[in-house]
Amino acid sequence: GMMCCGKSTVGRLLATRLGLPFIDLDRMIEDRVGPLLPFVQREGEEAFRAVESEVLAEADSWPRSVIATGGGTPTVPGNLEIMRKSGTLIWLDVPMHALMPRIERAGGDRPLLFGLRGDALLERVRELLEARSRVYALATFRIPGDGTPDEVAARIAHALDDQRK
Repeated sequence: GMMCCGKSTVGRLLATRLGLPFIDLDRMIEDRVGPLLPFVQREGEEAFRAVESEVLAEADSWPRSVIATGGGTPTVPGNLEIMRKSGTLIWLDVPMHALMPRIERAGGDRPLLFGLRGDALLERVRELLEARSRVYALATFRIPGDGTPDEVAARIAHALDDQRK
């Protein structure tokens, strides 16, 4: 799902619920390159995506886990295939009316939104969501991301239970 849709928060709760480790791909990237915003500003988005793909390529050696990726991770050529091979893909789908307040509150440090405000921010988020939705739609499950993080984690756990049956 998009940035600020709750992937990390819900992912942690889901991991606890399922008794699995939680892996945040952005934190793993930060372990290699340092804080993401300065890295992207210095090296560019392409360099970030290259490191992201490199880290993601190691997923098959990770323990069975709940993994939160970045919002753009599945859009990079090759990444979706790695993700599909590695596990079940969940799209946390948060509608724009619910997503924008979250982005306005917490999205200012996001490299792709840095410095944007008002209509420019809204337009950029719309562009990203439109471009990414076609890839997000290839996920195994599309889970509504509205409600509390615990409610969303419960929806995902329920979908996974149904899949196993």
